[in-house]
Amino acid sequence: MTLFDWLLSLLGYGLTLLLLPVVLLLKKRQPVSSVAWMLAIVFIPIAGAVLFLVFGINRIERRKASKQRSNEQLAEQRPQRLEHERQPRDTDRLETRRLMRLTQRLTETWPTSGNDIELLTDTNRALGLIEQALLNARESIHLEYYIWQPDRTGTRIRDLLIRKAREGVRVRFLYDGFGSFWLTKRFLRPMREAGIQIATFLPGQSFRERWSLNLRCHRKIVVVDGRVAFTGGMNIGDEYIGRSSEFMFWRDAHSRVVGPEVWRHQLLFAEDWYFATGEVLPDTESFPPPLATGTVTAQTVNGGPESELSVFQALMLAAINEAQESVLIVTSYFAPPTAIVVALENAALRGVRVRLLLSGRRNHLLTLLAGRAIYDSLLKAGVEIAEYQRGLLHSKTLMIDGHWSLVGSANVDCRSLFLNFESGMVLYDERIAQQLEQQFERDLQDSTLINPEDWERRPWLHIVGENLSRLFTPAL
Repeated sequence: MTLFDWLLSLLGYGLTLLLLPVVLLLKKRQPVSSVAWMLAIVFIPIAGAVLFLVFGINRIERRKASKQRSNEQLAEQRPQRLEHERQPRDTDRLETRRLMRLTQRLTETWPTSGNDIELLTDTNRALGLIEQALLNARESIHLEYYIWQPDRTGTRIRDLLIRKAREGVRVRFLYDGFGSFWLTKRFLRPMREAGIQIATFLPGQSFRERWSLNLRCHRKIVVVDGRVAFTGGMNIGDEYIGRSSEFMFWRDAHSRVVGPEVWRHQLLFAEDWYFATGEVLPDTESFPPPLATGTVTAQTVNGGPESELSVFQALMLAAINEAQESVLIVTSYFAPPTAIVVALENAALRGVRVRLLLSGRRNHLLTLLAGRAIYDSLLKAGVEIAEYQRGLLHSKTLMIDGHWSLVGSANVDCRSLFLNFESGMVLYDERIAQQLEQQFERDLQDSTLINPEDWERRPWLHIVGENLSRLFTPAL
């Protein structure tokens, strides 16, 4: 062996000894995954180590401690309870009371009443309302995005932010370092020169975080003057308003929020901003007293890899298990863990009408095939499946029994449930649930319904590709 071979072997064994304890520490609740990574690191010393650093990190203990510190500091500046918080009542449905209590345990907050919430399924209208809110800003603008494209749309909104900053509005912009990879220093420089504060959520400061492609901040949040908020599935870019030649029409679900729940979105942004910068937002600027302006009861939900418990998986499982009549799921990426699959099948088998509207466009082919790998068992249980064909389906919604809804940024896949930082709103409102069902029916007209008999006759080559893709579900 040459000196180079000896050094390469030494490096491989060194990485193995270094990473094996990390695998054991980070994979506490996933023993199968731990064994797989240990075998990869031992038998493919260098390549296995690199793959683990890129794809295997799924917890942020340092940032968990940072979040605790941020909560302690923020608590000094805000009231401990909102006067608009609403606890379960005897007049509520039994399943509503159960889901309220579960969500309270998961988020440590009760829902609030008195919200005015508009469901936005037209992305051009959603962007127009966001722009109008930015134009009307007087004190502060806070934006948090997974993807912000430096194209015509992204540049137009950037220039609007610069204008408001020059008018004296305090603007803070937080973006994901991987999702918004194409944001260059040249694009951001005019923002900095105008006084806009800019921060990258991830990659983080530690060696592990800088390597990992996991742990993405997938949230989309805008809060203006602490009075109006926007959140949901839509990022900023030409494709999100149907101006992409690749995707053409874009279907998404976003929300405009006015009322007490804006305070929750501001708090979520404040926590993430503290993650990235260490700055605690000024109370007088960011947390004005909430005002009741509507009739919707809502509850903000956020989840991320700083916790061993998957908030969104727990919530989705509970909602599906509580369903008595109907389950409607719309999601752009469908590669669920086994627990979600079993819950959907059980609901259908006990007589609940379970309907899935999934993306049929090949935006992420591996995820599309991994989801199709489980169509067989779902169809046999009685689940109805349709694939959207008009353009790209990017909505993420769940509706139960015509009165409980979840709208946000989380897809029904392992990446959203276990790896990403996600946000959403639980809506205890029959009107909004009805709107979601009506939109579901309209979208079905632009979709292909999967016929169980035809699906069984699909080419065997398709089956092989789907089953192979399914093996990668934990990373999708």
